[in-house]
Amino acid sequence: MTQIKIGITIGHTMAKAKKIAISINKDVLQELDQLVEKDMFPNRSQAIESMVKDKIVQLSKSRLALECAKLNKKEEQEMADEFLSEELSQWPKY
Repeated sequence: MTQIKIGITIGHTMAKAKKIAISINKDVLQELDQLVEKDMFPNRSQAIESMVKDKIVQLSKSRLALECAKLNKKEEQEMADEFLSEELSQWPKY
């Protein structure tokens, strides 16, 4: 009986993947390869994809924080208090 090894990639489907070419600093590439060698990622592509996803999430959270910082805290509190005072009388007693 012959055994056949099949490689399965979890969380990454080639059908959805788009191939791109990038230029990367050789020192950064060495660090990336070390992560792959330590089995932290199955391959370079998945390591880069994971890191890009993490950076996108980080940037989107930073953007949200920046937008929230633009809010006038006093005005927001006044609007919240006004809403709560109107609605509070309609809430059931416990």
